Amino acid sequence: MAPAVVDDPEHQRLLIERADGVAELDYERDGDRFVVIHTEVPESARGEGLGGALVRAALERAAAEGLTVAPLCPYARRWLREHDEVASTVPIDWKWRGG
Repeated sequence: MAPAVVDDPEHQRLLIERADGVAELDYERDGDRFVVIHTEVPESARGEGLGGALVRAALERAAAEGLTVAPLCPYARRWLREHDEVASTVPIDWKWRGG
């Protein structure tokens, strides 16, 4: 069962809350870009797929809003390259560095 991802638009982050901490993906909107800035998972929860669930949720949100994903976060960039079946669902701007 996939973990529940919660959007916190006021703080521009996606969250997975657990007893041992919070996994989060920080983002911002820049025009038609959904910029993935940073992904962090508690040490005790690494290897459980939480980072991937956050990146997947970011792509789903971008797709729903017709946005292009700009992955600045090294983890998100690697995850997207390793999961082409998910990455191919939205436009991705690999070269974007800010507007």
